[in-house]
Amino acid sequence: MQTPLKRLGSALLLAAAPLLLLTSHAPTSYAQTQNTMTDTIGCANSAVSCLDGKATITISTSKGDFTVEVDGTAAPLTGGNFVDLVKRGVYDGTVFHRVIAGFVAQGGDPASADPKTPPSRFGMGGFVDPGTGQERRIPLEIALTGEEQPRYGQVLTEPGLRDRLKLRHEQGALAMARSQLPNSASAQFYVALEDLPHLDGSYAVFGRVIVGMDVVSRLENGDRLVRAVVAGES
Repeated sequence: MQTPLKRLGSALLLAAAPLLLLTSHAPTSYAQTQNTMTDTIGCANSAVSCLDGKATITISTSKGDFTVEVDGTAAPLTGGNFVDLVKRGVYDGTVFHRVIAGFVAQGGDPASADPKTPPSRFGMGGFVDPGTGQERRIPLEIALTGEEQPRYGQVLTEPGLRDRLKLRHEQGALAMARSQLPNSASAQFYVALEDLPHLDGSYAVFGRVIVGMDVVSRLENGDRLVRAVVAGES
């Protein structure tokens, strides 16, 4: 039986299993390092400050406001990256470029905030750190019950492991988009519009919508993220 497909723009998405949520143009040299960096990634070796505890972020959009809780206890590196980008104003003015009913509302491409970027290029960008001039990439981070630290750089889709995930793709889940390379997430994120268990273990969930899921559900392609603000950390 063939897997049903959903197509939007130039990106191909599998309805029953994830292929990619972020269009990638990673160089070959970067791809070759993916399988050799799992022992050297994580909070201890990250240039990003990991999030200790939880953070609440208010996101204002052209359809209204919603609030997310970022979970630094289960996703400290991914959560810390998101909070840092919010504080830098990276998401302000960006576009929700891929909204698929019953699937995800995806946005956060920094290039989409630039009026000079054509819509055909939305979804292809990441955050370029002004301090290094390099695009920031963070590893796939997934936490399992019974383990003190998250696992990095590993897709965990085996049934026994999926049952132990601390954070799942339930409706309202906040997660990082990436290419087919596990350690290629940068700035783009998505909100699950429904329970999406087939994405569990393949993409890093790092929080959830706690207020305003009705606003998220009304988002359409082209709607803007006007401003994101850290409302509190605990």
